[in-house]
Amino acid sequence: MRRAQIAAVTLIAAASVASAACGDEESVAPPISSTTDEQDDAKRVVIEAEDGAFDAQTIYETAAEGVVTVRSVIGGGGTPDIFGGGGGQGQGSGFVISEEGEILTNAHVVTDADAAGAQSGPLHEAREVYVQFADLNQVEADIVGFDPFADVALLRVDPEGLDLHPLPLGSENDVEVGEGVAAIGSPFGQEQSLSVGIVSASDRSIESLSSFRIDGAIQTDASINPGNSGGPLIDAAGEVVGINQQIQTASGGSEGVGFAVPIDLAQRSIDDLRGDGEVSYAYAGVTTTPLYPQLAEELGLDVDTGALVSEVVDGGPADEAGLQAGDDAPIRFQAQDVDAGGDVIVAVDGEPIDAEADLPRLISLAEPGDVVTLDIIRDGDEEQIEVELGERPVEVPRP
Repeated sequence: MRRAQIAAVTLIAAASVASAACGDEESVAPPISSTTDEQDDAKRVVIEAEDGAFDAQTIYETAAEGVVTVRSVIGGGGTPDIFGGGGGQGQGSGFVISEEGEILTNAHVVTDADAAGAQSGPLHEAREVYVQFADLNQVEADIVGFDPFADVALLRVDPEGLDLHPLPLGSENDVEVGEGVAAIGSPFGQEQSLSVGIVSASDRSIESLSSFRIDGAIQTDASINPGNSGGPLIDAAGEVVGINQQIQTASGGSEGVGFAVPIDLAQRSIDDLRGDGEVSYAYAGVTTTPLYPQLAEELGLDVDTGALVSEVVDGGPADEAGLQAGDDAPIRFQAQDVDAGGDVIVAVDGEPIDAEADLPRLISLAEPGDVVTLDIIRDGDEEQIEVELGERPVEVPRP
């Protein structure tokens, strides 16, 4: 788990009964103001933006019935009583996505992922999972499957006798910095809690339950705390744009820096999990350093952006295709050590590599077994290399 000197990033699953699991980019946002309006003898909080009104009360009234509290019994031993029996026990949130009883949550809510998110071995599903609805009905849920790469789990309950309210899914492509969002969940076990804020940044890279990171995450200042994990992040249209997943904190509580898994990535997980309860991602087997104009000039490269290959996994797809890592001694530039001399990947199938997350994002759009064409610069010359992608392992092999 990476930790800053002051703040730590932590998963937020655990308002736990027995065992807890628990620099912004500069942007110009639309002018925002908060007002209180009396209408029909009801107090409404309205966040007004240039493109319309963000009505938190209406969003809550529309969406809250589709948000659930998820309680899990982790591990073995003792009596399987979620309110005081054996094994580790944790609590998170989730939301209904279909009338067939499908519920989406974080994988770390229903597995034995540790509090830091880093995992030294395989994940194990909770022995028992219970879902409590807004109308206080509480039923047992089956784990259809989970995705450690996106920290997403798909649950299913028997819909008979339940009044289900599926939430509509939006798209991260519609998310803009500065727009209002709402988080609904069970922070510290306080079910059906609402908090509101804005999108602070998009396209963040955050921890997953594997050696790989989650790219494209949404950052928000809406207050999210332990117990919010797996709950929805909802936009002004009332659509889910993310799954609340982690916070960056120095105290263990919310400090206005929370992160959500983008719903588009979660949708990819859902589609796979519905099939056979498992997911698969494409894998190239490289570690890279993002290139920027000043570093490119220092290295004598005739490009401004790209991915500088610093390591190629032995025997991996990139290694088999002949991609080369830097074998020169690291150079010191702008207070960082840089592995110089390797190939620079500038495009994947013609799509340019501009931002740090572009390479993993473009590879993740492919399937294991697909062949992609990498545009690279090697020793000052432009070349193309075809790579037959493998299947991503949970842990990256190291030399």
